[in-house]
Amino acid sequence: MRIASRLVPLPLVSAINDHPSQIDRTGHLRENPRTLDGFWAKAKILQIAQGRMRADGDLNSVRYLSAEDVAAAIASGEFSEGSRYFLGLDSVSADPYFAWDTDWVIARSDEEMRVGFTTLREVGTTLSEIDLELALHAVALSNWHRAHLCCSKCGAPTRVDLGGAVRICEVDQSSHHPRTDSAVIVLVRDRDDRILLGHQPVWPDGRFSTFAGFLEPGETFEQCVSREVFEEAGVVLKEISYLGSQPWPFPASIMIAFDAVTDVPESARPDGSEITEVRWFSREQLLAEAKAGTLLLPPSISVARKMIERWLGERAVGGETWR
Repeated sequence: MRIASRLVPLPLVSAINDHPSQIDRTGHLRENPRTLDGFWAKAKILQIAQGRMRADGDLNSVRYLSAEDVAAAIASGEFSEGSRYFLGLDSVSADPYFAWDTDWVIARSDEEMRVGFTTLREVGTTLSEIDLELALHAVALSNWHRAHLCCSKCGAPTRVDLGGAVRICEVDQSSHHPRTDSAVIVLVRDRDDRILLGHQPVWPDGRFSTFAGFLEPGETFEQCVSREVFEEAGVVLKEISYLGSQPWPFPASIMIAFDAVTDVPESARPDGSEITEVRWFSREQLLAEAKAGTLLLPPSISVARKMIERWLGERAVGGETWR
């Protein structure tokens, strides 16, 4: 049915930002090394080894170590001493959580590193809310620390401080804090309530998703939404509405999700570079093609998939892919 009047914005995307954090990050406690040492002794510790997380036997969930487990792993010579990052306290039980960011002492092949370890991409959809929150935090910290070993001001080595919340330059004592890159992602609809999806050339045939891009200096989120969609798909937007947000530590982003409407769906054109094909989908078309496997959607863990399924009103059964 054609909708002639103003479209109602989609509600907030559930399972993205409508539940409270289950972790109290307790920033004020990071300043006391003795307090952190006490927490470490009784903590649940999520091991990150060269980007992979320690997992349970069937690799469907993360496995937490104790301080004794970590000490034994170091003593065995299998893993380096690594770094400790304080993730916070369970908001109900007050149990402390840490990430242990380390490396294999002896180089391993990719296949060997998969034994007993998984990645956030592989296991994200099967984790509980609290495990996913902790894993996102731990992976983001690991990515940032590994990329900022030297001071951006003088080039000297930096060290971990405040439980992983900062790096300190060994020479000029400057403080360096983790950074998160802001990126917008938008579900474009027309007055018939179809959605516009785009295909990137690096994706397999049939893979389509929503439009996204990084915020540039001096832009508002809404300006970024309009610019990115016009640049990539040639569509002018109106009625831009905020939906929700999602941490995306691949390697260090926060996705800010929007819904927007266009009155000129016929103007949709791919830019030919970042986007090589654009298509309008009705609900019936999307469901049929996803079920048939001719349409590959974003992974279930992603905010893009959640936005599409919120519009759809149900889960889309069928293929999905990261690339």
